[in-house]
This record gives sequence, C-alpha cells and structure tokens, in this order.
Amino acid sequence: MVRKKQFDYFGKLEQMAQYSSESAALLLDLILDYSTEKFLDKSEEIHRLEGLGDRISKEIMTELYDAFITPIDREDIVLITNRLDDILDELNATTYLFENLLVYTIRPNTDQFLQLIVIATSDVVSATKEFAKFKHSKVLKHYIDQVNETESEADKLYSALVKNLFAHEKDPIEVIKWRDIYNHLEMITDACEAAADVIEGLVIKNS
Repeated sequence: MVRKKQFDYFGKLEQMAQYSSESAALLLDLILDYSTEKFLDKSEEIHRLEGLGDRISKEIMTELYDAFITPIDREDIVLITNRLDDILDELNATTYLFENLLVYTIRPNTDQFLQLIVIATSDVVSATKEFAKFKHSKVLKHYIDQVNETESEADKLYSALVKNLFAHEKDPIEVIKWRDIYNHLEMITDACEAAADVIEGLVIKNS
C-alpha cells in the first residue's frame, strides 16, 4: 500500500507569502516607471499571483477537511491562511484602485510607501518560513518585530503624505483620489502586521 505523502502546510503558507512579496515588487516597479501600457502587463501578473494564492488557500482548506493529524490546530492554520490571503487580496485590489480612479501620474514619494510594503512582505515571507521551525528558530521574533517596525514607519509616512496632499493639492478630485490610494496602501502594511501578529500569537500558543 502506497502511503499518502504528508501535506506540507508550512510550505504552502510560505508560498502564499512569497506571492505577496512578488506582487509588492511588481507594484513598486510599476510606480517607479509608471505608464498605462506597463500598468496592464504588471497588473495582469499581480492578478495571476493572487489567483495562485487563492488556489493554495483552497488546497489548504480542502486538506484540512480530510486530515487526521495537523502540525498545529486546524483553526490556527485557517487563521494564518486567511491573514496571508488578505495581503494578496489588498495588493491585487491596488491595481483595480489605480484603474478605477484613472491614475495617469504618480504623486511624489508614493514609491517610498511601496518600498516599505516590499520590505514588509519580504519579512512576512521570512517569518512564515521560520514558523515551520518555530520551536527552535532564533530569528523568527526578529522578523515579526521588523514587520511591526515597518508598519509604524508606514503610518508616519501615511500621515505626512496625507497632510501634504491636503495642504498643497488644489484639485478636489485629486485630493479624494489620492486620499483613497494612501488609505489603501496603509491597509496593505496593516495586513502584513496582522499576519505577523498571528504568527507570533500562534508561536506563544504552541510553545
């Protein structure tokens, strides 16, 4: 009788995080050299990565229905899967936001926000990878702290950008448009922090 290969929950979670990191890098590249032509190509790739993440999420949920033994509690696997999926969803939604708001030019310092998002998603990848060996990892807490620190930096940048927007932009449509964009970018870093906080909580619970 052939024994079924053990499902790699941690590996699947890490792959979801990796898709988020790749999506963030694509968004940064798009912002640094923005054009409507480039937007179409990059946004399609981000949509594809979000779809791959959804596929993994469904795969994890399907496996949980049938699994007799899981490395940590089922509800905990569902929780961290959902938090990682949230990051992918927010990144993917950014492309639709830019499209729906008819963004043709990028405001100064927007790239700084995307750079923080790239850092945060990269550290979420590292934290998710270390989560597989959380009982022995010496660096997991470092990556979690890094995500939290990056989120704090993003909060400060958000406040500065919004203040500058209302102080200097005379076109009310642009104010509304970019306020929504800044709010959404902050939501991405918040989602990264939420995922890192869940990992930290699960480490405490399972230690």
